[in-house]
Amino acid sequence: MIQSKKTLTILGIETSCDETAAAVIDSGKGLIAHSIFSQATLHKKFGGVVPELASREHIKKLLPLIDELLYSNELQLKDIDAIAYTAGPGLVGALLVGSVLANGLAFSLGIPSISIHHMEAHLLAPILEGDDLEMPFIALLVSGGHTLLVEVQKKGSYKILGQTLDDAAGEAFDKGAKLLDLDYPGGPAVAQLAKSGQRDVYKFPRPMIKTKNNLDFSFSGLKTALMYKIRELNKEQMLTNQIKADLALAYEDAIVGSLIHKTDRAIEVTGIKSVVVAGGVGANQKLRENMKFKLAKREAQVTYPKIEFCTDNAAMIALVGLFRYQQGMENVDYQIEVNPRWSIDNIYQINS
Repeated sequence: MIQSKKTLTILGIETSCDETAAAVIDSGKGLIAHSIFSQATLHKKFGGVVPELASREHIKKLLPLIDELLYSNELQLKDIDAIAYTAGPGLVGALLVGSVLANGLAFSLGIPSISIHHMEAHLLAPILEGDDLEMPFIALLVSGGHTLLVEVQKKGSYKILGQTLDDAAGEAFDKGAKLLDLDYPGGPAVAQLAKSGQRDVYKFPRPMIKTKNNLDFSFSGLKTALMYKIRELNKEQMLTNQIKADLALAYEDAIVGSLIHKTDRAIEVTGIKSVVVAGGVGANQKLRENMKFKLAKREAQVTYPKIEFCTDNAAMIALVGLFRYQQGMENVDYQIEVNPRWSIDNIYQINS
């Protein structure tokens, strides 16, 4: 374990998908600053992330973003003690951009680099708000690329309870939005349209709800059900703006309902009554409100990061980088390695 009388300053870098992000965290002061450049406008016309375009945009934006972040906070590279970066899971090209820059920069400065698991950073993100998390807890990690339930016994000790067998929840939102001719990213677009919807006009399936001891998710059938309903309505020339809103409401209800049901079941199975909901879909207001209402019946506590820390960001990367650096888990060989399919139950424990 690293022993140090001075505070530690960690630079965090996030490039797992279509957000280019940088952050600086101080072991004494906490989060100094973080900055995000979203590529949503670039990918909007394609209805989803184009991996090659995402990688190119990271190359263009990452170093200037870091420079501006340091300058605006009166910091210099010599003030940085280590650089943490997302090594997986994610898009391989995008991950490589962050890894190459982090390791190259760390090598030039003679400081360590630290590879970070993207989803671990998401589930520990609530710590950014000042309070440590009471463990054990159940983490529902929901984003464009991931949907899984994880039992967290301690930092670095994770057991997957359930995961999606096909589409992630965020991916289901994106595909649903495309079917409804809405903008990318799909989650906010569907949620916004759903506000105008009338309840109980349509009802979509909630796959795998009846499988009592199975905590896995499935959303591809839900997307298919929406597709067939839209085709049917189009054929009958009935797909009005109001009906689209009704469909959006039913579709959002089905996704949110599935997430809440499985989380409730995880509490029943494990007996753990503390839940953290993290990842981009964790910003969905219906999920936040309905989850708290549902789990209150079990006297369970639900914690969410702030909205700004739900989406991909480098603050959470810097935070976990600090934890791992304090445990001596740094890379001093500067190996440029990424793991696009890195499982969260296959990482080193953090002793704390």
